[in-house]
Amino acid sequence: MTITVSAPPTRGRPADLALGFLTGGVIGASLTAFISGCVVEEASLIVSGLALPAVYGLVLFLATLPRRAREAAVVPRTALAVIESLEAVGGEASDVPVRFELSVAPDDAPGFRVEIRQDVNLVELADYRPRGIVVVEYPPDRPWKVRILRRPTPQWEERAAGARVDSAPGPAMKSDSPEGCAGGLLTLIGLLLGVAAVLVLFRADLFDRDETTSPSPGPSVSSSSSSTTTTTTTVTSVTGTVALGPGQSMLDEGELRKAVESLTQGPDKRRALTLVVQERLLTVVFSPGDRSGFDPRSLPYDRIPALVDKAGTGVDSPHSWQLTADGATGRLMLRITVTGDGSAGTLEADARGKVLRRSGS
Repeated sequence: MTITVSAPPTRGRPADLALGFLTGGVIGASLTAFISGCVVEEASLIVSGLALPAVYGLVLFLATLPRRAREAAVVPRTALAVIESLEAVGGEASDVPVRFELSVAPDDAPGFRVEIRQDVNLVELADYRPRGIVVVEYPPDRPWKVRILRRPTPQWEERAAGARVDSAPGPAMKSDSPEGCAGGLLTLIGLLLGVAAVLVLFRADLFDRDETTSPSPGPSVSSSSSSTTTTTTTVTSVTGTVALGPGQSMLDEGELRKAVESLTQGPDKRRALTLVVQERLLTVVFSPGDRSGFDPRSLPYDRIPALVDKAGTGVDSPHSWQLTADGATGRLMLRITVTGDGSAGTLEADARGKVLRRSGS
């Protein structure tokens, strides 16, 4: 059988490149909007980040519906083909992706050579070998979309068993996208432009937020002292600390409450995610929004010295303690740890100072 080579089909490369560019822009814009919305707690950005890919997918589906309907209406053609070469290209599952190079011999059209990728079950992999005859199926208007039929009809199985197919000359058409970096480069450019578009359109919400909540870009540090006491206070947009001087303690009457109030001054009433207290040091991690975390001024200050004493009951020579108030989950929990020589005690309490559990010696 003498086989001639048909002309390679014309592909819509400009349309594919434009689609890749647009897809990259949608991906970049939606991801940037969603992540930025979560960071600055802006609902409109979060909704935009979720809605944009959904709308794009719907528009793309509707736009390609006529073409897919036309392609589905085309009756596929069945033919014999000879395997020129095959190579497993990876995979550890039951189906292995295999690259085939085939010479296809249609009954009523010129023969052609094509390169395809198709998953083959490990059990059936030994049935495919170079120069073996297989039955294939492909759309007449898109001959590069050849697929090997695993279970052909008995008539085609009989034809394949006794057929001889010569190799088709010429380069092989490929079912994969055209090689080259142009498509990937345009997709990357679209992604970067999508990111830039979101950042430019919402720059006021993303970059001016800290300027409206903080009078200066750097931390605010203040120090107060008298003949007997020294206190250093540091406040930034993220954290606040109060350090007491020698001879002072956060367990002194009213000292912890005064330290917390010095970090939460102003009409905004800043909320906290975590509050950590040690003997002479208070550290507060502020919440990025006004709806998450807890109000650090709501702690049961009058109960804290007694809770520390109770956590240290049974601890040999206690020399340090730490209180952690955590409200990141929405429910305020107090955890106190007292450390001594070779032993430690812990205690957990709720927002009212009621002991929930206690452990340690």
